[in-house]
Amino acid sequence: MALLAEPRTALLDPMEPVPFRVRGIRDELEDTFTLELEPPNGRFEFAPGQYTMLYSFGIGEVPISVSGDASRPSRLVQTIRGVGAVTRALRNVRPGDVVGVRGPFGTPWPVDGATGRDIVFVAGGIGLAPLRPAIYRVLERRDHYGQVVVLYGARSPRELLFAEELQDWGGRFDVTVLVTVDNADRAWYGSVGVVTKLVPRAPYEPQNASAFVCGPEIMMRFAGQELESRGVAPEQIFVSMERNMKCGVGFCGHCQFATKLVCRDGPVFPFSEVARLLTVREV
Repeated sequence: MALLAEPRTALLDPMEPVPFRVRGIRDELEDTFTLELEPPNGRFEFAPGQYTMLYSFGIGEVPISVSGDASRPSRLVQTIRGVGAVTRALRNVRPGDVVGVRGPFGTPWPVDGATGRDIVFVAGGIGLAPLRPAIYRVLERRDHYGQVVVLYGARSPRELLFAEELQDWGGRFDVTVLVTVDNADRAWYGSVGVVTKLVPRAPYEPQNASAFVCGPEIMMRFAGQELESRGVAPEQIFVSMERNMKCGVGFCGHCQFATKLVCRDGPVFPFSEVARLLTVREV
């Protein structure tokens, strides 16, 4: 079983936001954007899968997974969907503005412990953003792994996140990228349907595969079940459970998930630990 790495926290006081200057903001989709932030000391080190608490001064803070490259710590890159007061406020920042950052927090994707194995990434919607640092890490160390597969599903062609990067990854000879949409238009010639339908088409050896899954909880539940039914061991399937996090350090209890606190024990969990909980209503 691949063990999750110990979480790392860079701040001396994890409850105190550190001011980061906005260096760039880029629209990704109609409701999704990417912030590029400059750390005050020039470096922000994190492990793929970790998140920050991102603070809009005077409004509040939200947990956001880091979506940039861990090998390039001079910038903190975070991809955000504008769905509430804080994220809408962050959407309105401009280069030179300052936002608060706490973290990094949480358990990372255990890709470094999966060397020698086939790697399967399964993402739904904006779930590709938390997986992107892990994809970067695997591609950076490509010769350490077997087959590398990226399966991605979005609601429509207009809502494909990081479409250019998906094309770049798919153009490599050593990576398989399969993309599907729930609702196609006349210009779409790719697959139509939920992302779990791509799992049987992916080239990997189930008994020697590790899978990393991120997206809506119902999608992760069915993706985990599909991977398990294809022979991937449940302890080699990992999901990211970002729900209701408020403090990032296990104090407030908002993110309690049965006996676990997502902010402290996650957000990345082996599917073997959470599969049953994902089927329980109101947990």
